[in-house]
Amino acid sequence: MTAEDSAAAAMSSSDPAAPESSSSSSSTSSSARAAPEGVAGAPHEAALLALLERTGYSMAQENGQRKYGGPPPGWEGAPPPRGCEVFVGKIPRDVYEDELVPVFETAGRIYELRLMMDFDGRNRGYAFVTYCHKAEAKRAVRELNNHEIRPGRLLGVCGSVDNCRLFIGGIPKTKKREEILEEVAKVTEGVLDVIVYASAADKMKNRGFAFVEYESHRAAAMARRKLMPGRIQLWGHQIAVDWAEPEIDVDEDVMETVKILYVRNLMIETTEDAIRRAFGQFNPGCVERVKKIRDYAFVHFASREDAVLAMGRLNGAELEGSCLEVTLAKPVDKEQYSRYQKAAKGGGGGAGGGGAEAAALQQPGYVYSCDPYTLAYYGYPYNALIGPNREYFVKVAILGARPAGLRRIGI
Repeated sequence: MTAEDSAAAAMSSSDPAAPESSSSSSSTSSSARAAPEGVAGAPHEAALLALLERTGYSMAQENGQRKYGGPPPGWEGAPPPRGCEVFVGKIPRDVYEDELVPVFETAGRIYELRLMMDFDGRNRGYAFVTYCHKAEAKRAVRELNNHEIRPGRLLGVCGSVDNCRLFIGGIPKTKKREEILEEVAKVTEGVLDVIVYASAADKMKNRGFAFVEYESHRAAAMARRKLMPGRIQLWGHQIAVDWAEPEIDVDEDVMETVKILYVRNLMIETTEDAIRRAFGQFNPGCVERVKKIRDYAFVHFASREDAVLAMGRLNGAELEGSCLEVTLAKPVDKEQYSRYQKAAKGGGGGAGGGGAEAAALQQPGYVYSCDPYTLAYYGYPYNALIGPNREYFVKVAILGARPAGLRRIGI
């Protein structure tokens, strides 16, 4: 349908015998003339214009996507924080914003909807919806996943992660954080930070990889493209580049109940008893148990207050010659744990069998995941895990002539 056709259709539909028909026609013609790029001449043009008239939102098409809102009318201040966006998949190719917006409005106020578009004017089968508040995004996932948008056609709705972090492997182990930051910033734009972990065996060396944080997802995507193997070397070394595992988003209400600390950067020689003494010094008997794996550990407390106190006192403190990193452990919904369980050999064993089941019993409903090493706590070898960086670690283990399994990786 052309812009002229839609204008004619709109005019005829508003032509019931009424005194103000001419002014209505004039208004409709004005709306048609003002149709934004990407809407004029598009399928369902009249319906899209009616949607914009009803909601007051804007619509524009650029870079293969059509953006509705962003921001919505009357919005003041910064855009919504991370955790407010959902991914919508399995959209029929002839479904557009005039059908999608009414559905997703039921979960909350839409900040922005981005529908991916093809050159032929049809959608590409997926979209991203950003809400004004996190609770609205979670409600959309809960209530609209498997929503029947057309007879027999169910939408797939899940949380979207605006990933701004890249994994870079193949870094010389002698390089310090400042050197890596400087080198990466020379060849890519928008670098905010570099996260480097010290080797478990030698704290003066890194593990051979780093995580680079960028100012936006777009900046990270451009950097990933530029750093793909064969294009650029760092310090004359071939590098491996991929998206980092996205940081797990945990409800604030859930985090308020956590009384387990995650302690990183321990010396391999440091014992569980030494950790118990260090973390229990502020209130004797407050530490219930300690589980140490190579150079990190989980410290379980009797109360959250004791955990928070110890974290405040010992984060950045030195223990047996190593500077500690201490944070609250992040619980993950048990559904995610079950997926890892199914991926493990035999469905639940792995190295150290039984650890996962015991842990799940002690903390019903949740398991704790803090970094790529953590599931060793539950008895899983790394090569059973699912993630974009898995092959790199497995390869490191093989090259280092180490047996498969997380406890022998990252030296």
